[in-house]
Amino acid sequence: MVEVATLAGVSVGTVSNVLNHPHKVRPATIAKVRDAIERLGFSRESSSRPVRTNPSMVQVAAVAGVSVGTVSNVLNHPEQVRPATLQKVQAAIEQLGFTLNANARSLAGGDNRMIGLVVPDLYNTLFVDIARGAQREAAARQVSLLVTNSDRDDAQQDAHLDLFESARVRGVLLAPLSDPATAGVQRVRRHGTPVVVLNYDSGRSDGCTVLVDNEQVGYLAARHMLELGRRRIAWVSELNDLQPVHERRAGVRRAVQEAGRGVRLLEIGTEVLGEWDGSTAAEEILALPTHRRPDAVITVTDLLGASVVQALHEREVSVPGDIAVMGCDYDARAWGGAIPLTTVRLEGEEMGAAAVRLLADEFAQGDDHVHRRVVVRPSLLVRESSAGRTAR
Repeated sequence: MVEVATLAGVSVGTVSNVLNHPHKVRPATIAKVRDAIERLGFSRESSSRPVRTNPSMVQVAAVAGVSVGTVSNVLNHPEQVRPATLQKVQAAIEQLGFTLNANARSLAGGDNRMIGLVVPDLYNTLFVDIARGAQREAAARQVSLLVTNSDRDDAQQDAHLDLFESARVRGVLLAPLSDPATAGVQRVRRHGTPVVVLNYDSGRSDGCTVLVDNEQVGYLAARHMLELGRRRIAWVSELNDLQPVHERRAGVRRAVQEAGRGVRLLEIGTEVLGEWDGSTAAEEILALPTHRRPDAVITVTDLLGASVVQALHEREVSVPGDIAVMGCDYDARAWGGAIPLTTVRLEGEEMGAAAVRLLADEFAQGDDHVHRRVVVRPSLLVRESSAGRTAR
């Protein structure tokens, strides 16, 4: 009731009379008190709570004659407040003995100790690793991380960005599958919330970016097969409209070109394949004459690689004896087969941590911040599917 009384400019006793004996109160006063009750969401149940010993932001706003949002700006962004208003609010704070605690900051001013992360697919462990790395770095900085999954849907992604805006997060980490120039991203940036993009190179200069070197991913994979003595390499991919797929294929091509004569590359178009189905690729490979059949298969994802291994095994083809196989995206979902799959580690945890560090720099530097592009280097993880039992 204290907050209602302060906002309405009456005594606590008057508020009590409005609630219990309205016939004793003048209509104009009743109207003021009821307006304050509605604005605060006050209920009779809340009136039985102990009186607060620390004044609230509502009381500060009432004494200063400003909105709660203005009080929040004075506390969190004083540079955005006119000097005269700043002085009034500071005087009210001093008069009431107001002190800011973490809960008040969260509820009334927007929790600027909170950042958001939108990933496209939480089934893919790359994005789980990104979230884990971001969480670790955020926790070290005493910042909370909210994680959402867009299910590869731009409209859902924008809805999550709107949710973060309503929660007044201080910054956003975004891992899109396509160009992050959606309406939601542009809106968030216009409102002054920094956005760091992960795993997609848009070529834009209006925000920081954290990337894995996907061309190096493909290059490492092909170099590994060449160093094992393989000379007929098949590149099997799906979702060929995605940027990482193009870049990994470019890396495979570069390694094969560097190897020179005596090395052949077969690119199997897999638009007809599902993510989990390597049977069609295996059939196309085995339909070739023996002297043209690949002795190495590099798949764009680990799931596809595991599916190819299974399909070859079912056709009594030795892996890696006859054909070495590996994936490219360090996806733990594909690692449960009888033959452990060689892959390329994408260092997702380092990507997530680097993105949080970039946000922290932007918070600290404000208008002086220069947007940066951080590229995380991948590394090879050799297992039995390419190197045989010695890899263990």
